[in-house]
Amino acid sequence: MLERWSQWITRHRRAVIITWIALTLAGIFAGSRLNQYLTTSIAVPGSESAHADHILATAFQENIEGTFTVVLNFKNATDAEIAGFKERITRASKVIPTSKVTQQRAIGGLLFANIGSQMGLYEAATYTDDFRAALRTEGLAGALVTGPPAIDADVSPVLSSDLQRGQVIALVMALLLLILMLGTCRAVLIPFLFALATIATSLGVIFLLAQKMLMVLYIPNIVELIGLGLAIDYSLLIVHRFRKENQEGNETDALAATMRTAGKTVIISGVSVAIALATLLLVPIPFVRSLGAAGIVVPLVSVIAALTLQPALLSYFGKRGVTPRGFTGAMAWRDPMQGVIAKMARMSVRHPLRVLAISLVLLFSITGSILSLHVTPSSITALPKNLESSRAIDTFTHKAGAGIITPHEIVIDLGSPALASAFPVESARMKLVDALSTDKEVFITASGVKAPFVDPSGRYLRIFLVSHHDIGAPQTVDLVKRLRASYLHDTNFPPATRFYVSGGPAQGFDLISALRSSAPKIVLLVLAITYLLLLRAFRSLFLPLKAIAMDLLSIASSFGILVLIFKSGIGATLFGTYHLPQIEAWVLLFLFALLFGLSMDYEVFIVSRMREAKDRGASNSEAIVEGMAQTGGVVSGAALILIAASTGLILGHFAGLQEVGVGLAFGILIDATIIRGLLLPATMVLLDRWNWWLPASLARALKVKASPLGSRGTRL
Repeated sequence: MLERWSQWITRHRRAVIITWIALTLAGIFAGSRLNQYLTTSIAVPGSESAHADHILATAFQENIEGTFTVVLNFKNATDAEIAGFKERITRASKVIPTSKVTQQRAIGGLLFANIGSQMGLYEAATYTDDFRAALRTEGLAGALVTGPPAIDADVSPVLSSDLQRGQVIALVMALLLLILMLGTCRAVLIPFLFALATIATSLGVIFLLAQKMLMVLYIPNIVELIGLGLAIDYSLLIVHRFRKENQEGNETDALAATMRTAGKTVIISGVSVAIALATLLLVPIPFVRSLGAAGIVVPLVSVIAALTLQPALLSYFGKRGVTPRGFTGAMAWRDPMQGVIAKMARMSVRHPLRVLAISLVLLFSITGSILSLHVTPSSITALPKNLESSRAIDTFTHKAGAGIITPHEIVIDLGSPALASAFPVESARMKLVDALSTDKEVFITASGVKAPFVDPSGRYLRIFLVSHHDIGAPQTVDLVKRLRASYLHDTNFPPATRFYVSGGPAQGFDLISALRSSAPKIVLLVLAITYLLLLRAFRSLFLPLKAIAMDLLSIASSFGILVLIFKSGIGATLFGTYHLPQIEAWVLLFLFALLFGLSMDYEVFIVSRMREAKDRGASNSEAIVEGMAQTGGVVSGAALILIAASTGLILGHFAGLQEVGVGLAFGILIDATIIRGLLLPATMVLLDRWNWWLPASLARALKVKASPLGSRGTRL
């Protein structure tokens, strides 16, 4: 079928290429307008914090994502001067539409003020410069502005700069690596044309999705990373196979044979990656679902391009285009069966137990650090230090503690209007505030009987709390639990009263809780679907199980590296990364899905070639060595290019993206060396005949050829 498809593409190659040019241009145009639809929200729909946010938006006319915070240092100011500062901040805030000063407080020479608005993140961020200018006009040149809108306004240019720098680094390194592997031939351009088309088209599709669903701020960086890696992976595999097939026949037959083998492998690999990342859509958090949506789009677009654009380009380039001139490249230096990878495979075949033991010791020594892993919903303090919003946060935390950046909000629904000023309610509120003030984790409490603590109808009250620790600290998490389980259950408010805890800490708590409850289901679903997919692809009962086990080892190693670098600080100076007490929770779930898909990608590349050799009559050991020798170079090259792409994130300025980059780079490095280079052949030798066994009854159900137990493989 793929052979006939490649022939059809060849006949209509001009139309195919014109279509992809149009999609690419449309994608570039749409991608340039994507930022306005991106957000940093970590809200969990249906959670207590989300319900409280709804009340704040409807009753108090405030949007948490549209709230600015002003920080002003002062020395030896009188009460009158402090009151003057507050009045100036209030006047300056009027440049922000729908603005409302929710609180102003002076603590130890530091004045901070929160200015809420009804606007969303992107719209509010556009008023950041105007607000800062208004503060200067009011004589408050030393005032620093932070909060979600200001952070977004400051961060977006840096993210864009990081993205551009990452693109340059990745493209230069990819070009050098492709020349090293393929030699000096025109075919090195194909992976770049392929990557440009798939990334631009993917961004265009995501732009359309963003009209209907939340998309997180990091999406463009993530799409370009995955898109570049997968595009070059798939394109390199097909170009390498096309070059080999051209040595044995004419161009038309070579292209057909390439699509029959490498094309099929790309379909299986792309679907595996898409399925792994698609499971993120099951997480009940829009933040994570947006990563899942991007994760589906990129590999599927890459597969479609591999089946359409790639053969069209190859038919234009032809045999001459893929034949190196001058420098022939590493893949043409010698017979792959005599190369380093083949020699390593033969070593694994001769000493499988020894190789297995050494590999497992190395892996378990890395994964042991997972025992000290702690997660956080967000590393809000890990921002570039030169940004005004970051300096404001540092000023906050230095004088008032980390918790002041993300205060708790207790929203009290009295059930009926005009009850807020009633004596029983006022008495109950005072008792609750007194009780909260005695908690060892509470630094500041703020409450009152007028706006901004009471809504215009008098039905809703709110109390602000500032804790000593930041959003992800265990002490902050324990405070959220105490608020919900203890303080708010033991009150003298009327029986119909309902309590909701919101603010950054409660949102973070709900986020982590949702991730923990959904992660086991997602992991099991990924494993089950992947097993069934590989069961049919490999026509083996045990190979999919082995592949899954090795993928999990690869992922565990990646997590261990994250702990060693970011928490323990080992290599943090070398790589220029943050030194943090916790890892962002979304990073772990995203890395699990992405690494699982990519690891399976490499597994399919190698084992599919082994399966081909086995179907030709090779013994188990011969099939192992041939599969490793023929695809090991492609896998190694693809892994190096994806690692190079990851450096753009590592060298960036944001903790979450640094963690993704480090986890991905080291996960792929470990997978391509220890896992696929040593553990894969060693375990396949030990399984021997059981590698290829598939019961006849199961084969009939899957509509594939059965694989009975054959003779033992001959050791090489």
